[in-house]
Amino acid sequence: MKKILIQLRTFVLVFLTHKIALPLLKIIRRPGVFTYNREQLMQFPAGSLGNDLHLFLQKRNLPLLKHYARHDLKHVLLNYDTTDRGEACLQCFMLGNSRVSFPVLATVVYGFATMPEHWREMIKAFRLGRESPSIHGWKWNEVLPEQTKVLQAKIFYH
Repeated sequence: MKKILIQLRTFVLVFLTHKIALPLLKIIRRPGVFTYNREQLMQFPAGSLGNDLHLFLQKRNLPLLKHYARHDLKHVLLNYDTTDRGEACLQCFMLGNSRVSFPVLATVVYGFATMPEHWREMIKAFRLGRESPSIHGWKWNEVLPEQTKVLQAKIFYH
C-alpha cells in the first residue's frame, strides 16, 4: 500500500509540474529564452555548469526544455535530484532563498503534506537557502561556462 501511495504522490507531482505549471508559466511569466541546445552544452568544458547540465539530462534521459532549463540548472547547482524528495528540497531551498512564487509555494506545501519522511531534509534545505546568497537574479546563460564547483562555492561557502 505504501508503495502505491508513493507512486501516486510521484504521479501527482509530475502531473502538476509538467502538465499544469510549466505550460501555465510559459504563458504568464514568459521566462527568458535559454539560448543553448544539447550539442552546445556538450561543448562546454568538463566541470562547467553547461556541461554538467548536459550530463545531468543525459544520465536521466531527460529532454532539454528551453523554458525549464533554469530549473534543471538549479538541480545541478544545488545537487538535488529529480526525485520527489529532490524536487521538494529544491523548492524549499528556493523559498528559503527568498523566491516566493506559486510553483515554489505549491511544491513546498505539497511536499510537506505528502512527504513526512522527508520533512527533516526539506527543513534543512530551507535553512540552507535562507543562509545562502540569492541566486534568483543570476543570468543563467552567462554562468554556463563557469565551473560548477566555483558557483557552488559562491552559494554554500560565501
